[in-house]
Amino acid sequence: MFLITLTYKKPLADVDRHAAEHMAFVAAHYASGEFLLSGRKQPRTGGVILAKLASRARAEEIVRADPFFREDIAAYEIVEFLASSAAPALASLKES
Repeated sequence: MFLITLTYKKPLADVDRHAAEHMAFVAAHYASGEFLLSGRKQPRTGGVILAKLASRARAEEIVRADPFFREDIAAYEIVEFLASSAAPALASLKES
């Protein structure tokens, strides 16, 4: 399991200019089953993605494909963790 955080490096006007392309990128990873949850930070300084991925290398590959990365809009942090506890509705995400 991976937590990917984005922190904007450029003004929101630049973020907004590339937001539609970024959201298409996000939608594609939901369609593949890799992204589980995502959204904006509050206040709007970046975003957060929870992803179930095969490896850290895959997480890095995904980050490099993000339009926000390509346009140097955001800095990224990738945190790998083992999901050992979960709410009943999310129990299927726990590591066995």
